[in-house]
Amino acid sequence: MIHNSLTQQKEEFKPINGKKVNMYVCGMTVYDVCHIGHARTVLAFDMVYRYLTFLGYDVHYVRNITDVDDKIIARAAENNEGIDALTTRYTAKMHEDLAALGVLSPTEEPRATAYIPAMLSLIDTLVQKGIAYVGTDGDVFYSVRSFPEYGKLSHRCLEDMQAGERVDVNTAKRDPMDFVLWKKAKDGEISWPSSYGEGRPGWHIECSAMVKQTLKGGETLDIHGGGFDLQFPHHENEIAQSEAAYGKKFANLWMHAGFINVNDEKMSKSLKNFETIEAVLSKYPAEVIRFFLLSSHYRSGVNYTEENLENAHASLERLYTALQDLKPKSGWMDPEVKASFIKAMDDDFNTPAAMAVLFDLAREINIAKMEDTGVAEGLAGTLVQLGNIFGVLQMDPKVFLQGNAPEGLSVKEIEDLIEKRERARADKDFKKSDEIRKELADKGVLLEDIPGGGTRWKQV
Repeated sequence: MIHNSLTQQKEEFKPINGKKVNMYVCGMTVYDVCHIGHARTVLAFDMVYRYLTFLGYDVHYVRNITDVDDKIIARAAENNEGIDALTTRYTAKMHEDLAALGVLSPTEEPRATAYIPAMLSLIDTLVQKGIAYVGTDGDVFYSVRSFPEYGKLSHRCLEDMQAGERVDVNTAKRDPMDFVLWKKAKDGEISWPSSYGEGRPGWHIECSAMVKQTLKGGETLDIHGGGFDLQFPHHENEIAQSEAAYGKKFANLWMHAGFINVNDEKMSKSLKNFETIEAVLSKYPAEVIRFFLLSSHYRSGVNYTEENLENAHASLERLYTALQDLKPKSGWMDPEVKASFIKAMDDDFNTPAAMAVLFDLAREINIAKMEDTGVAEGLAGTLVQLGNIFGVLQMDPKVFLQGNAPEGLSVKEIEDLIEKRERARADKDFKKSDEIRKELADKGVLLEDIPGGGTRWKQV
């Protein structure tokens, strides 16, 4: 069952073409570095992609890149550089950040500028049908009132929108609610030739065109997704464009990821309270960030605080501690645990409930460690495989739990001190042994003596 933003209720997931799934997610506008809000949406759909693949679906996952729009043009002018140079640089940085977060690459990643002919073809179709028109200023507009179902995704009527929204007062339009499909070129701006004159596309038309071009084996998407802020007007306009042009349902299911607040305030560049992905990665391991963002349901808001990230780190440590000193068995999964996990995830990707299954499993592993190592390793294999759906528990437990050595203390220095402590214990010099333990503890290193011999360490 997946919550459909269009119907505002959970619906059974039934792909149009058997086990093949077409999923399109609106990606980044590459005019700046990515922040934690972008990570929230990308990781939500990375989780969806991983889970559907785990269930055996063949997912054709498309996540686009917007590489021409007003923000990009303004930033390029501000930097006194071409938009190609700007978007190439920020696209590379986006890929670097997402790779560092362990985000899987989509099946396709179309860039808007590569689909200008497809956009113009779609605009031509809308003009020929009388749904789009050339305004008095040379821009091409979509006539919203020509599409009677406009507002069905955001559940608004035009009268309420016009009364409640700050609409563009543009005398070139026939109606204030109409939106632009093609913008007439301005001096010094990038442009492409068209039958409407030199110009560039409006923002909304790109996704309708790219969906049409990248769909595999069908005319309707199984899933269309993005952040909740895209529901209106972007996704609403996509529906209007595509369904009016082609007479087919645009997408069966609409999924929208919730917002991020920072210390209980809405994250905003104007408030200067946003964190870049790079900045967060400099403070926390990628798996901790993934665990934190996925531990809340994808449709709910997330409150980004240092305390919440520290709590996520501690929770992930509990799972890694269960895996410690085991060789997880691959290729087998505990059927009862798998069934409980699937039951949670099949309820609209209920990641909090699914993670609760992982913690129950970790407790079973800790018990089994004391009774039967073989059973523990089988359960550990299950934990690692299920953790992969969230992109976590893929590191060596020792490496995760130890982390990097505290500032001013190398890993070799820590290991040397532990060796000295082991010799002191062997010589029954417990005073020296305790002094070394305290010295390390004062520097943020916790020692744990292993039953049967040996010592582990981790940062605290």
